[in-house]
Amino acid sequence: MARAFLVVMDSVGIGGAPDAAEYFNGDVPDTGANTLGHIVQERGLNVPHLDGLGMGAALRLASGLEMEGLGAEAKGLWGAATEVSKGKDTPSGHWELAGVPVPWDWHYFPDQRPAFPDDLVVDVAALAGTQDVLGNCHASGTAIIAELGEEHMRSGQPICYTSADSVFQIAAHEDSFGLDRLLDLCASIAPRLHEMRVGRVIARPFVGRPGAFERTTNRKDYAIRPPAPIVTNWVQNAGGHVYGIGKIGDIFSMQGINEVVKGADLVLMDHMDRLVEEAVEGSLTFANFVEFDSLYGHRRDVEGYGRHLEWFDRRIGAILPKLRPDDMLVLTADHGNDPTWVGTDHTRERVPVLVAGLGPGKLGQIGFRDVARLVADYLGVTVP
Repeated sequence: MARAFLVVMDSVGIGGAPDAAEYFNGDVPDTGANTLGHIVQERGLNVPHLDGLGMGAALRLASGLEMEGLGAEAKGLWGAATEVSKGKDTPSGHWELAGVPVPWDWHYFPDQRPAFPDDLVVDVAALAGTQDVLGNCHASGTAIIAELGEEHMRSGQPICYTSADSVFQIAAHEDSFGLDRLLDLCASIAPRLHEMRVGRVIARPFVGRPGAFERTTNRKDYAIRPPAPIVTNWVQNAGGHVYGIGKIGDIFSMQGINEVVKGADLVLMDHMDRLVEEAVEGSLTFANFVEFDSLYGHRRDVEGYGRHLEWFDRRIGAILPKLRPDDMLVLTADHGNDPTWVGTDHTRERVPVLVAGLGPGKLGQIGFRDVARLVADYLGVTVP
């Protein structure tokens, strides 16, 4: 009986989004952004396994770029997917890949100080048991922790910030503020933010001392529930088992997911490797590998991003021979995050769709939601 593995390489865009001019980093439109293409141009890239599945071919199809070192004859089924949801964020991309485009416009906080309405700040402070909050602005998470972490430890006030995405993030020290207290705060304020159509409330715990703060892996996202059944529900409704890897449980509010494991990408890949050996028949494994985005894309680290892609390629190369004859592996992405681009935010791009297990072929230009249908068709489950 068939098994499917759907893997999101968070932010590995391939340029060419037809509406990129409508999305911005600061005052600069995303027109011309190309995460994969610009990494190859800047430092080269050795990803023979991804390229063998059609990565170079997908890049050429999406954006017209022919890159040295990419473009081997594809042994997999490949294509490029275009998003219709009005966002370049994690929920928009993942929901649509799972079969449900976002049916509303997200709420975004203005890039000004203060960024948040007064009544929201009052509610957060009341739930935290403090007089006020710190931050109240757009910021890089690591930068604002470095800037305000010491004051946070002294005052006890949570650090609240946002970005160009539809998010409300709260950072707090695991020891001085308390991890459980931070998670409770985020869970309590999330319904208020969800009513505003803010996509996620994100707990951002950190540890350490002034000058040496570090974020931990205990991050938790409190996302709006998808507005309709998604591919995970479809598989469960057909009697299948659904494994989540990484942020998948948070992104979908555990909709249609039987069990989930979280952690750094190295830990997640080890778990992915085990599931290729052990996952039950008729199952879907839905994985998100986020460090491309969080550690390298947002920080505009071209070299780090390239190294991580090469690490990922080696690990996928070790997994491919372990796939059973009736397994399908789909590799895709949810948006771009061009590390050569201005600003620090995501970039609006098409994404690759690379499929092992169905033989060679060309999908062509498809939609994000077609990825969910590809999985559903393979597993023989009903699409509502």
